[in-house]
Amino acid sequence: MYKFPSSPSSSTDLRPWLRPRHSFALLPTGRPDTNTFMESDTQKTDRSLIAFVAADTAEAQAARLKLTDRYGGCPPEKADVIVALGGDGFMLEMLHRHMDRRVPIFGMNRGTVGFLMNNYREDGLLRRVARSRAVVLHPLRMAARGVDGKTVEALAINDVSLLRQTRQTAKLKISIDGVVRLEELICDGALVSTPAGSTAYNLSIGGPIIPLAANLLAITPIAAFRPRRWRGALLQHTARVKIEILEAEKRPVSAVADSSEVRDVREVEIIEDRSIALTLLFDPQHALEERVLKEQFQP
Repeated sequence: MYKFPSSPSSSTDLRPWLRPRHSFALLPTGRPDTNTFMESDTQKTDRSLIAFVAADTAEAQAARLKLTDRYGGCPPEKADVIVALGGDGFMLEMLHRHMDRRVPIFGMNRGTVGFLMNNYREDGLLRRVARSRAVVLHPLRMAARGVDGKTVEALAINDVSLLRQTRQTAKLKISIDGVVRLEELICDGALVSTPAGSTAYNLSIGGPIIPLAANLLAITPIAAFRPRRWRGALLQHTARVKIEILEAEKRPVSAVADSSEVRDVREVEIIEDRSIALTLLFDPQHALEERVLKEQFQP
């Protein structure tokens, strides 16, 4: 069993992360992993505390220039709030890039789908940020051991997926908390998803949508051939998932944690890392929990 490094426990209270001069504070909503990011009654918003970052597209870059000219800003490394302009992929990139600082990120959609983003609007931005609701996400930590014996760790905000590398199907053995639950899964691969990632790749392969406060993970097969009727499982967020690749040299498999890929793996272990808390900010009327709920009733 791979021993993941221990880390200090996390907290959903963001106040220690914000410098005293910051004009924002978190107020509890009474719902798990959500808070309201409200403006202080005694201070004016210091717009230099906000950084604007944008994807490489012309639309996103143009929006960054307009907002910076209007509201000012500072480097992301010094900001207390980051405004990310782009799509969901860019949001994931920014969450990974600023993970160590745990800085709250308010996204505005200048991409395609924008499931993790707020609507783009230039007017009243500081007030929107001040009134936004904070959603705290915890990533998956993957430890992938290759056929060469080397182990690579990576974090995934959405999901960890195992995918066959050649024309031959993969053969996987799945254990949960040290107990073998599936001796052999013949498939194109398998995926372990967080609640936030459950509406992405997981949903497209027939996996369940998970409410953010459910404290569950989903494991979903990709094009399962045997057993045909197995459609996956819901796991407690504390579960330790181990996936062994059978006939790894003959049937090579890669492991992908968001955008980090490890080729030719023999074994992958996955846990949720609660020592890391990532904070997204949403307009109250555009909350992520509501979007996840609505997604379950789409025709």
